[in-house]
Amino acid sequence: MSEGGSPQFDRRSVLKTAGALGAFLGFSGVTGATPGREPGPKKDELLVGFDDSVSNLQATAEPKIPSSAEIVHENETLGYVAVEFPSNAADRAKENFKKNVLGDRDIAYVEENATVEAFYTPDDPLYGNQYAPQQVNCEGAWETTLGDPGVTISIIDQGIQYDHENLAGNMDDSVSNYGYDFAGNSSDPYPATASEDHGTHVGGIAAGGTDNGTGHAGISDCSMLSARALDASGGGSLSDIADAIQWSADQGAEIINMSLGGGGYSSTMANACQYAYDQGSLLVAAAGNDYGGSVSYPAAYDTVMAVSSLDENENLSNFSNLGPEIELAAPGSNVLSAVNWGDYDSYSGTSMASPVAAGVAGLALSAHSGLSNEQLRSHLQNTAVDIGLSDDAQGYGRVDADGAVNTDPDDDDDDDDDDGGNGGSEESTITDSLSGSWDSDCWTYGWEFDDPGSVVIDLEGPSNATYDLYANERDTCPTTSDYDHISYTWGSDEEIVIENPDTSADLHVLVDAYSGSGEYTLTVTEYDS
Repeated sequence: MSEGGSPQFDRRSVLKTAGALGAFLGFSGVTGATPGREPGPKKDELLVGFDDSVSNLQATAEPKIPSSAEIVHENETLGYVAVEFPSNAADRAKENFKKNVLGDRDIAYVEENATVEAFYTPDDPLYGNQYAPQQVNCEGAWETTLGDPGVTISIIDQGIQYDHENLAGNMDDSVSNYGYDFAGNSSDPYPATASEDHGTHVGGIAAGGTDNGTGHAGISDCSMLSARALDASGGGSLSDIADAIQWSADQGAEIINMSLGGGGYSSTMANACQYAYDQGSLLVAAAGNDYGGSVSYPAAYDTVMAVSSLDENENLSNFSNLGPEIELAAPGSNVLSAVNWGDYDSYSGTSMASPVAAGVAGLALSAHSGLSNEQLRSHLQNTAVDIGLSDDAQGYGRVDADGAVNTDPDDDDDDDDDDGGNGGSEESTITDSLSGSWDSDCWTYGWEFDDPGSVVIDLEGPSNATYDLYANERDTCPTTSDYDHISYTWGSDEEIVIENPDTSADLHVLVDAYSGSGEYTLTVTEYDS
């Protein structure tokens, strides 16, 4: 019953034999693949792998797939079939199918028949001498985007040699001289000496020219601003850095990289970081190079993503600070990038790891425009790769460009899908019983909401029986061979989740006794969109 007491279920008894012929029909002519099956990507297909105990893949698969789908390929040796869904509803149908059968006693896995391509390899002549872009899987990301020039990364550091052959094309020309010199109180942030190349190196990591036939490959082809807050000696005042942070945010920089630190907690610096965060900038900073020491400021502020350093073997670099503030790890040992004047060299430090993470953030925002800084931060965390280090050393894991670019940020909250979003909910429950393996009950559920975001169907049955759960989003009761959704495991506790259900007809739910008998409880929870 719903809370209001009005019944939502209407029962119709169904004989189990109604769909018994389904296991014997529909397979003629299906062998290795459907005749005329096109080569190349198969975006409308899922690969369904079966338990080793399954001897007849097709006969086992057919009752589990929706009537609108078909088996188009089989590999008996590897134990899988390819199931094709209608292209006009493939995404939704595939997701519902995966959710409903992943716990099936016969099914080992369900996965996309993904498109595999040659990785994108840039033509930069020094790319073969690099490892940082490869370690964070830039090649997979670059298949989708090299970086959007409309995304700006502000480099708060020493000045960037903005006419360097491999940086000039990615400087943000919306600002005079591509930035500002806070250390020298000048409108031109150009380096004062040839040895002032820390900023050039850092900028080249985050956004050096990629696939331009010149020098090394930067992580992204996003645009750069040069906020010179450190002088030729590598030092800078808190006020200069705070001003540079505020200025960068005011220029609309989506990402601010700070490969600098020290001096402990500062209210001025904390306020500057909070200001930039409130303006929508994502702040990324180096954890520090005092191995065994705590995370340095500004990386330690809550508003900043602290990045630790890895070596080429994905071990924590022997200089990297660590602590509970670490959010991401990135390559920082012997990282190749641009240096003054038109040259290239490998430097080490968490100063190098931070712009790797900043560059990946730029790629992610290029692929998923419109993300807020908080959403971008969460997305980088959710797509990071656990490389087996402690949380204090790696945080959420090693930053991953491929995952950040090619994973939909909407999937970040998949674990909460059953909550049905932010709207209200209505729950209806019915209790009944089945007499044995020949018995089934079909229930019709009338919708409470005009446009529900999701509906969750839960079955709780006897512990010594096996009950299966089926559902249709159409005006007919499911059978064991004709259904839209299924949950089919050993035992009697089953669940079906349907996102954005079709409410043009009542929901029809079948509870089927595979074996055993006894009382069950069926609950339908409808979530408003």
